[in-house]
Amino acid sequence: MTIKPSTALRNEYPKIASLAKETGEPIFITNKGEADGVYMSIEAYEEREKMLAHRASILAAEADRLAGGPTYTLEEVRAKLREKFADA
Repeated sequence: MTIKPSTALRNEYPKIASLAKETGEPIFITNKGEADGVYMSIEAYEEREKMLAHRASILAAEADRLAGGPTYTLEEVRAKLREKFADA
């Protein structure tokens, strides 16, 4: 975990941006010794957003299953795929 003071964003932005890109990790920014924000590369942010969206879809599917939504066996899914792509 990297922690930098807020003045580093102003005074050392290129260095912080490079560090974020190299490590792929967020950099915690403090203001007067207190946690204030987080800086991360756009690549790390986009990857994190994809992961969170994927987790949300899995959670929604599990909630639907627990609520009695339809479920399919592996054989049923394979049969549906074969049927769907038979003419491809």
